[in-house]
Amino acid sequence: MIVDEMKERLAVLQPTRLDVVDESESHRGHAGYRDGGESHFRIRMASPVFTGMGRVQRHRLVHETLGDIVPRIHALALELAES
Repeated sequence: MIVDEMKERLAVLQPTRLDVVDESESHRGHAGYRDGGESHFRIRMASPVFTGMGRVQRHRLVHETLGDIVPRIHALALELAES
């Protein structure tokens, strides 16, 4: 499952909080929706690694860390904070 892959990869960022939510069902009928889900995700994460980084830097780091997962999904919402 993509949720498990995301959690495994994001563990290297030492999260103090990590929620990965598959929000696909709430996007039924919209662009990118797939039966079975795994198309729309929200990540809520806090990490000491984010300290001193701006929003764009945090987002880039998460995208880089997720690597080839990102092109396999339709949408990714990020809520990132330092801890």
